[in-house]
Amino acid sequence: MKRSFWYFSKQEKIDLVISWITLSVAFALVLINLDLGSALSGNLVGSLPLELAVPIAFLAVGTGFIFHELAHRQAARHFGFVSEYRAWYPMLGLAVVFAVLTGWILAAPGATYFFANNVTRKQNGIISIAGPVTNIAIGLFLILLIPLFPNNLIKIVLISASRINFFFALFNLLPIWVLDGKKVLAWNPIAWFAAIILPITAVLFPMLLFGWFI
Repeated sequence: MKRSFWYFSKQEKIDLVISWITLSVAFALVLINLDLGSALSGNLVGSLPLELAVPIAFLAVGTGFIFHELAHRQAARHFGFVSEYRAWYPMLGLAVVFAVLTGWILAAPGATYFFANNVTRKQNGIISIAGPVTNIAIGLFLILLIPLFPNNLIKIVLISASRINFFFALFNLLPIWVLDGKKVLAWNPIAWFAAIILPITAVLFPMLLFGWFI
């Protein structure tokens, strides 16, 4: 039976919430080592205060991570497959430890699984590319909002959230391991190249045009 977008099993709800909280903590730890406020005025030295980094991380991960996984799930359900998200708890813990030790994110919080027989390469590729494309769309939308707000605080939130969405897209499009990029590349190299070049361009364009450090 084809499940609606709004159907969540109890375990899926738990895994999504725990993944969201843990990954947000990891991103907040990374953000406190960045000063996007100073970056807006050309100074890349300093750190974001914790009270700003935490809401930025929770907002960005909430949009970027959750929508990414739900996009995978909905694409799979579109083909009539049974699909749910499951967390990888050891990798969630590693993300926090890696953020503390290095100031970088190693993010593989979990995966959206689908169950079906005779899945074609095209179906697998479309399901895989749905997540990164959603991140790219969110990131671009947030960038378009930036000129509408003269307040630097709001700009910092939007820039941070867009950057994290682009990070999710780029990381997941790497054609290695169990990441989306490997399945997308196996299906359609042109689609993979177009998808991976979009977030790179979206990051570089505002830097060159407006001087924004995204």
